[in-house]
Amino acid sequence: MPSHTGLDKWFKQDWVDIGSKKKGGGFAKCGRSKQKKDAKRKYPKCVPRAKANRMTEGERRSAVSRKRARAQGVGGKPTNVKTFTRKKAAMGGYTGSMIDADLGGVSVSNPSYSQYYKGMI
Repeated sequence: MPSHTGLDKWFKQDWVDIGSKKKGGGFAKCGRSKQKKDAKRKYPKCVPRAKANRMTEGERRSAVSRKRARAQGVGGKPTNVKTFTRKKAAMGGYTGSMIDADLGGVSVSNPSYSQYYKGMI
């Protein structure tokens, strides 16, 4: 029997709303019905149950708040946000290649900084 891939796998996954926790633990099923009781429910952020279980509480809160902060249903299309944010680069946002330079114990990440740091040390 072939393994499920692509769209087949997507439909077979158990999708849950990470913004709606159940009282006994776990998460509510993904989606909303058109009933009045669901009209007050906030917009869902859905992920597969396996991913929801791996996420920390902070990651879940972050994903839900980013989803709900965006305008929903613009142009009749659903609004998607990334589940995980990009990690900030070390060294104050510099993402270039590192060089091996040491000026008085201060590592520099760009040869053009060598001249700048020389007078400060």
